[in-house]
Amino acid sequence: MRISAFVQSGGGAHEVRVATGGSMQELAVPAKPDGHGSAVNGGEFLMLALATCYCNDLYREAQRMGIALTRVEVEAHAEFAGIGLAACDIRYRTRVESSASPEQLGELIRQTDAVAKIHNTVRAGVPVILEPT
Repeated sequence: MRISAFVQSGGGAHEVRVATGGSMQELAVPAKPDGHGSAVNGGEFLMLALATCYCNDLYREAQRMGIALTRVEVEAHAEFAGIGLAACDIRYRTRVESSASPEQLGELIRQTDAVAKIHNTVRAGVPVILEPT
């Protein structure tokens, strides 16, 4: 399944679209005050990708394990030392509310960490290739 993102910025306009398997949706992401680029930076989006992935995967894995969740919180953070430098010290934490036992929730959290696609992509250090236009 192909997942993609598109950004078009200029002339005071800013357009952001994402698609999964051909199903596209627009996101409301404001432009910078000067109209050039996004008001949300790539590092913030990367942390959002980690948090969103884990949140969605927690609900999926909980359903698979027969665990009802009432609330999920995920916070991701990283350090960026400077322009062009990769993130370091990427960490995340979660809070899960459920009537399940602490042991069941611990197992859910561990299993979800093992299958979270964005986390595993970052952990694997997948090459990023600039394609010619």
